[in-house]
Amino acid sequence: MATGRGRALRRYGRSVAPASPGAAEVGPPRPFAPAVASAGPRNRSRSFAARPGACSETVNAGIKSLYLTPSIKPKPNLCIESLPSEMLIKIFSYLDAVSLLSVGCVNKHFYHLANDNGIWLKIYSICFQPKRTIWKMKSEQTETVSLGCAALHDRKPGYWKKEYIFKQIAAVKTRVMRLVKPVDPYTGLPCKNKEAMKPRRRSLIAEYHLANLTESSVALGADKLVQLFSLNPGLLVGLWKEKNEIAFVMASLHYHQLLERSTLGSATVQYALPPNKPVLDDVDPEYGLHDYSLHLDMHGGSCTYLCGTFKSLFCRKGDIANGYLRLTVISLKDNKKHLPLAGTLGLSWETDVFKGNVKDCFVMDVTLLDETGKPFWCFSAPVYIELSSEASGLYDYLGRTYTTYYADSEGKVRVELVWLEETKEYFIVSLVLYISTKKVNNWYGTNY
Repeated sequence: MATGRGRALRRYGRSVAPASPGAAEVGPPRPFAPAVASAGPRNRSRSFAARPGACSETVNAGIKSLYLTPSIKPKPNLCIESLPSEMLIKIFSYLDAVSLLSVGCVNKHFYHLANDNGIWLKIYSICFQPKRTIWKMKSEQTETVSLGCAALHDRKPGYWKKEYIFKQIAAVKTRVMRLVKPVDPYTGLPCKNKEAMKPRRRSLIAEYHLANLTESSVALGADKLVQLFSLNPGLLVGLWKEKNEIAFVMASLHYHQLLERSTLGSATVQYALPPNKPVLDDVDPEYGLHDYSLHLDMHGGSCTYLCGTFKSLFCRKGDIANGYLRLTVISLKDNKKHLPLAGTLGLSWETDVFKGNVKDCFVMDVTLLDETGKPFWCFSAPVYIELSSEASGLYDYLGRTYTTYYADSEGKVRVELVWLEETKEYFIVSLVLYISTKKVNNWYGTNY
């Protein structure tokens, strides 16, 4: 006991700084530290022998710190990044493709580990199994091992990741093309657009500015609760009459290239449609003026008022005026082509609490095909009918004349209707399309 206590006193005394002003500065006491230089041996011995009462508390505290207090080591900060690369690759091997791509976005270290060919080859082989199977087990095992070794060692990091992504994109395109391959002979559009767009991600199709809505939009009509406003392309906004707040929003989008716009764009950037390459024709002097086909739909949500197809539409050079080609679909003079509208015109709307119907409004879908059957001008927009201010030249109908009008940068549509009080229905007596000559020249390469 005495021997151990003396050793402890000597060790602690070597590390304690002397109180004399001539002594050098010494750091905190350290066990088993070498003796620190001081002014002399007398000063060091005198610090313990001259005032034993003053040093007793310090010495006792030092002994307790050496023998009674256990040494506490700081705990290391453990995180997943400090694990060895082999362990991280083993953990990543249990992730699916989507989670593995997300992990690769954490940092550069995870990105390189997540590109491991062994992991992606396993995912690739599970998703895209070979069609041909080998019946002999020995040859099958030998071929699998050799193929795996060659695929891992002869490829750059990330090779099988790219192969998996490209194969998935090709598979999605194949499924989509299988759905959109059947084409409607009347509209020239795919028949299963809805089924093809169901599993797709979100994509920006159109942007609308709702500031000063009542000034920048077209007022369509109103009922007891809401007032309707239209914004191009095909946006319908309903405002509560009392509070002037948005009650509902309806979007009417045409099916033409809607699949590409809803899948090939991003959440912030719209998909840019590829420009049309004109096919020149030096033989036909009226190239681009004839053999148009029109498919027209008029509906009010759940009710269809008209659905028809009109073929062999043409325009003579003399009918080109004010930068527009005139395509007469239904003429005032031809009574045989006048068409009735089934039902009472109105646009139905519904919210969680209320529902209603705005009269004299409907949605018009226009699909104009060129002479090859390719969609030339397409739109879907809400429109309204209003009482015509012009005098009617019709003598076969006794009733008021109404008009419906639509216009955009590529063309205009004008419809004239007559209300028959006896049968309580509208008759279309005139339907004319005006196509911009700029649109025709860009499409056919002409110069009208």
